[in-house]
Amino acid sequence: MRLHSIHYATLLLSLVAGYCDTVTFVAGDDIFSAHVTGNFIVFAYQVIKGGDIQAWIKLITFPVFIIAIMCGGWLSKKSAEKERLILTEALLLLTVGILAYFYPESNNKGIMYLYVMIVVFALGLQNAFGKLFSKATYGPTTVMTGNVTQASLDIRNLLIHKTIDQVSLISLKKQAIAITGFLTGCVLGALCGKEFGLKAILAAAGALLLCYFTERRSNK
Repeated sequence: MRLHSIHYATLLLSLVAGYCDTVTFVAGDDIFSAHVTGNFIVFAYQVIKGGDIQAWIKLITFPVFIIAIMCGGWLSKKSAEKERLILTEALLLLTVGILAYFYPESNNKGIMYLYVMIVVFALGLQNAFGKLFSKATYGPTTVMTGNVTQASLDIRNLLIHKTIDQVSLISLKKQAIAITGFLTGCVLGALCGKEFGLKAILAAAGALLLCYFTERRSNK
């Protein structure tokens, strides 16, 4: 049951991260919400292309992200239940989705940036979750670079050994769960972000609530 829970949490959290990252990029002025360091690249590109004040707003994601990590650490100290961070993230995303439904971001850029920053804060909590409760998933769920690196090393080990390396095979399967979830989330995020704008964040909130209740049940 515990292994099934980790498998499920890794897949769902990775999917949510890829989904939110792409939705905010597509519908939120090219802003990454999970890979916030990617905003540095977009910022630099827009500046050399003659970008206006909106380019500088991307830098705000960094302090927002840092504050979210600190709040995640504080929440983990206040409650021993690791699911509390997932629930908080879900409620923040739910708030954004509902607000975007009733007050569309297309009407006001200031409102759009507010919604995006809330999503950045929510994903900051997920990053904190991954660091504070590293055994709850198979690896990072918001940044895939490390997972792809490990998967590449595992593939190499499997190719050079004459017999199946069970350790590498198991590790590869774990990395594949996170990578597949994230990629699937990116594709869905691109489609939904283009079609529904930031209202699409509601789907991520629903997925996280499902993850929260599943984790709660598995720990009873």
